[in-house]
Amino acid sequence: MMSNGFHEVRLPLRLSLGASGGPGRRTDIVALSNGGETRNARWADARRRYDVGTGLRGLDDLYRLIEFFEARRGQLYGFRFFDPVDNRSGAHGQAVTAIDQLIGEGDGVTTQFELTKTYADLGGTTTRRIEKPVEGSVLVAVDGSPLAQGDFSVDPVAGQVTIAPAAVPPSGAEVSAGFEFDIPVRFDIDRIEISLAAFKAGSVPSVPLVEIKP
Repeated sequence: MMSNGFHEVRLPLRLSLGASGGPGRRTDIVALSNGGETRNARWADARRRYDVGTGLRGLDDLYRLIEFFEARRGQLYGFRFFDPVDNRSGAHGQAVTAIDQLIGEGDGVTTQFELTKTYADLGGTTTRRIEKPVEGSVLVAVDGSPLAQGDFSVDPVAGQVTIAPAAVPPSGAEVSAGFEFDIPVRFDIDRIEISLAAFKAGSVPSVPLVEIKP
């Protein structure tokens, strides 16, 4: 599928599992004359960057990457990427449950809720919008009671849950969800530099990806 410069396809999992990278933020820091400093967040949300060159293990992987790169026309079209560390609503490696993440509160009328993931500790919290859930992985609960699959639907392109009229959450009810997800990214280059001799000697090309923000 293709929409708005985005292909709903995932980078081959074998390449993703060996990728390096993670979230980044932009913070302005101003040094004061008294030796202190002030800090200001320029971005409300983190933006993730990766390098899939580190995931190349052989010539077959290299060819698969080139084929995928060409199909995306370099930076032109975005695609789905599986983050090997942060890819589900709960803790890494644990099974998804319908109560992993609080995504809203019922009012007896609202039927649509956005999938989100919250990162929190005693010092602070931040909530991340999840736009690319893995199709078939989403579970939903109202006040801790899981909904049947027929009582809700999920838009895997936009990350939105729609609850059927017969199961509309009553006022004050907690709506929660569990899910696996991909990250919308694009290549951050329009050219891949390859030396076959260097690759065979263990040197891999840098192939950066950058998260696409809505």
